[in-house]
Amino acid sequence: MKYALLVVALLSLYTPWSSHAQSSPQRVEKGNRITEGIPELPGELGDRLLRYQGLRRADFDGWLADGQGAIISTRFADTYQVHWVDHPGGARQQLTFYNEPVESVSVNPTRHGFAFGKDIGGNEFFQIYYFDLDTRTVQLLTDGKSRNEGPLWSHRGDRMAFETTQRNGNDTDVHIVGLDGKPSKAVLERSGTWDPMDWSPDDSRLLVRQYFSDEDSRPYLVDLASGAVTALSDATHKSAYTKMKFAHDGKGIYYLANETGAKGTGEFAELHYRDLATAATRSLSANIPWDIEDFSLSHDGRYLAFVANQDGIDALHLIELASGHEVALPALPSGLVEAMAFSADDKRLGFTFMSAVSAGDIYAIELDHPALVRWTTSEVGGLDASRFVQPTLERYPTFDQVDGKPRRIPAFYYRPAGKGPFPVIIQIHGGPEDQARPLFNSQIAFWVNELGVAVIMPNVRGSTGYGKTYLGLDNGFKREDAVKDIGALLDWIATRPELDAKRVGVYGGSYGGFMTLSALTHYSQRLRAGIELVGQSNFVTFLEHTEGYRRDLRRAEYGDEREPKMRAFLERIAPTTNAKNISAQLFVAVGANDPRVPPAEGLQIANAVRANGHDVWFLEFKDEGHGFQKKQNRNYFEAASALFWQTYLLPQKQP
Repeated sequence: MKYALLVVALLSLYTPWSSHAQSSPQRVEKGNRITEGIPELPGELGDRLLRYQGLRRADFDGWLADGQGAIISTRFADTYQVHWVDHPGGARQQLTFYNEPVESVSVNPTRHGFAFGKDIGGNEFFQIYYFDLDTRTVQLLTDGKSRNEGPLWSHRGDRMAFETTQRNGNDTDVHIVGLDGKPSKAVLERSGTWDPMDWSPDDSRLLVRQYFSDEDSRPYLVDLASGAVTALSDATHKSAYTKMKFAHDGKGIYYLANETGAKGTGEFAELHYRDLATAATRSLSANIPWDIEDFSLSHDGRYLAFVANQDGIDALHLIELASGHEVALPALPSGLVEAMAFSADDKRLGFTFMSAVSAGDIYAIELDHPALVRWTTSEVGGLDASRFVQPTLERYPTFDQVDGKPRRIPAFYYRPAGKGPFPVIIQIHGGPEDQARPLFNSQIAFWVNELGVAVIMPNVRGSTGYGKTYLGLDNGFKREDAVKDIGALLDWIATRPELDAKRVGVYGGSYGGFMTLSALTHYSQRLRAGIELVGQSNFVTFLEHTEGYRRDLRRAEYGDEREPKMRAFLERIAPTTNAKNISAQLFVAVGANDPRVPPAEGLQIANAVRANGHDVWFLEFKDEGHGFQKKQNRNYFEAASALFWQTYLLPQKQP
C-alpha cells in the first residue's frame, strides 16, 4: 500500500532523532502484523478474552421493496458483511463474502438489490457496487480508483447519486450513475466537499450540502435538467446542516440544523420544515433543548420519526404530520437508536438499537398498534449479559467558569463490582467533534469485569451533543483547554475513595490518540501508562501529510499550519515537541494504510520517546487503515492492550 511505502520517506522528513537514542527494540513481522517491544501474549489471557471478542452486533441497512424482510450488516467471520433476514428471529443469510468489511449499504427502493461500499486494506478509497438479489451478481458502479461514498438511490431506483473525488483527488463532487453499465456523470463540480442528501419525489431535483466542518455547512438545491444550483441558507449565518429530506409533496423540505439569528437559538440542531416557494420556516422540535440527530419520513407522508440525543441517551419520537400530534410508542431501554427507515408499505419503522449492555440488534415498531418487535438476537459469547456494567453519568468541575460557577464536564463512569480502590482507565473519544456515549464495548466490558478496572469516558470541551458553544471551546488556539479538562478529571478521581489516583491510565484513538499523548506530556507524573491508537502526534506534520481531500476540512478544526502564528502554536503543543515529558509507559498502534492519520505520526512519537531512554510498545498492521476492522487484528490488539494494563496499571507499585 502506498502509505506503507511512504513511511520511511515521511520519517526522514520529520522524525525527531536523538544522538543518544536508545536502540530500537527487536522488530518482529508475522504475516501482516509488525510488533516492537511487545512480549509474547499469554495463552491464558487470550482464552479469557475470546468470549468477549466473540460478541456480535447487527446493523439495520433497510427494508426490501417487496416486503421480503430486511438487509442487515453483521459479522460471522473476520469482517462485517451484508445479510438478509426475512422475518423476525429468522436465520441470517449471508450475501457478501469479502476479506474487507462492507460499508454504506443502501437498499434499492424499487428493485431487489442494494448498493454497498468497500475499500482495500483500510485505505478508504471506497468503491460502490450493486448487488442484484435476483441474479446474485455484483456490479461495480464507480471508477475503481477514486474515493466514493454516500450512495443515495432515486425514488424510481434506476439511478444513484454519490460523492466522489474522481475529478482531481482533492475536491469531492456529486455524480449520478445508473445500472446500465455506463460511467457516472457529474451533476455538481465545485471546489470543496459536497454530498447528496435527497432526491425530490419526481427525481428531477437533488438536495446537496457543501460541508466545511461539523460547525459549518450549507444546503443547496440542484435542478438536474438545467444544472441550476440554488442556495437554501443565509451564508452570513454559520450553521451546521446534518440531514435534509423532501416532503412527500415536494413543496418543502425537512432538515436538521442549528440555525442562528431569528431562525433559532443556534445552540442545538433542531428539526425544521421549510416551504421552498416562500422560504417560510418552522421548528418542529423547539421544545427539546437537545440535538435532534436523525429523522425519517414515511413514504406516504403521514409520519415523521426523529431521535433526540438527551445527555447521551436517545429518545425516539413519532409525529403524525397532518395533526402535529405525537404518537405514543413502546418504551425503549436506555440506549441509542440508529439507521431508522420505514418499510415500503409504511406499516413498520425499523432501526438499530444498542446500549451499554447490548451490542446492537435490529428492532421494528409495528405502527398499526405500536408494538416493539425484535428482529435479531446477536450472540454474547456465552457470557452472562446481566454482569455487563451500566455506566452512570457524572459531571466533574473543570478549570473555567460558566455564570460564576465551575464548568462541569459530563463523563460516563463504569464502576467494577466490589469496594475498590480500583485502577482507572480514562478513555477519550476521537473526532474531536464526537461524543462518548454508553454503547456496548467488549474491550471495556473485559477491563471492568475481568481486570477490575474502572473506566471513565469524559466528553471534554469540543464534544458534540452539548450545544454549539461547547463544541467550539477547543478550536484553534484553545486546543489545550480540552487537555486541561483531563487534568481536572484527575483531580476528581483523587476525590473518589473507590478510585486509586495512583493507578490511572489513558486510552484514545484518532483525535483521542492526540489527547492521550497530550495528557501524557502534561500529567505523566499522575499517569501510569497510555495507549495511543492512530492518533496525531504533531498537527503540522499531520496536516501536511493527510490525504488531500481531507486537508482543508481538518484545517477548519485544528487551524491552518501555513499561517506562521498557528504553525508556531501547533508545533509548541505537539506531543513530539514535548516528548521529553513523557515518563509513563506508552503503547502506540497504527495502520499502514491510514489515509487520515499517516502511520508516521505514531512512528515519530514512538521514536521520540525512545530517544529519551524509555521503552515503547509498538504495533502496526499492514492490512489496516484508520482503526482495526479485521477481527483477527482487533483480537490481537485487544489482547496486547490487556497485557499492557496488567503489566503497568494493575500492580500496586510501579513495575
